[in-house]
Amino acid sequence: MSPEGRGIASGHTSGGSHGWGDSHPAGAGGDTFRILHVSTGNVCRSPITERLTRHALAHRLGGIPVGDLIVESAGTWGHEGAPMEANAAAVLADFGADATGFTGRELLDEHVIRADLVLTATRDHRAQVISMGHSAGLRTFTLKEFTRLVRAIDPATLPPLGDGVAERARALVRAAAALRGWLLAPSPDADEVYDPYGAPITFFRSIGDEINQALDPVVTALTGVNARH
Repeated sequence: MSPEGRGIASGHTSGGSHGWGDSHPAGAGGDTFRILHVSTGNVCRSPITERLTRHALAHRLGGIPVGDLIVESAGTWGHEGAPMEANAAAVLADFGADATGFTGRELLDEHVIRADLVLTATRDHRAQVISMGHSAGLRTFTLKEFTRLVRAIDPATLPPLGDGVAERARALVRAAAALRGWLLAPSPDADEVYDPYGAPITFFRSIGDEINQALDPVVTALTGVNARH
């Protein structure tokens, strides 16, 4: 398995972001909401999570992109410019999600500064993001932690989708942060998505299922639309 992280680079990325609705510039204020998925190499877990998030959002909203929502990813030991692992692409194909055009990125300060919500694969990744500063603590969660918190939020307390996805998403993050000290994980492992790097496709598929299940209530809360089965 790949190492769980290292010192995180500063400066500007040479590659483009992986945004859904990515035509909007960074720093567009209240009109833009950025979700940043973080893992180690940015070739397995975070690419799967990024592309499944985009796929689920499009599926819930009838394939009509939401221009103010950007979904991207990076790695604490990012394989800059690398394609995602072939098994990760195969998992995405299983879900009907698009794996094309992906290139890995190393996590930079600017990614954290721009992100409105950071979802990490593990608690160690979460700690590394928060250690970068930028007041990231209240908007950085592990994916499974955020799922647990979102399940406890009454959707009726969130702004309607008609007010814009960005406004609804910011309210969701604030509500989740407020619950964090009250809804603890039943065990340390409960908030972890383990690294499938170098593992057979069967393990990749089990991780893909974990990620997909964790994303379901998050996307439902963001859009107010339940999954169509």
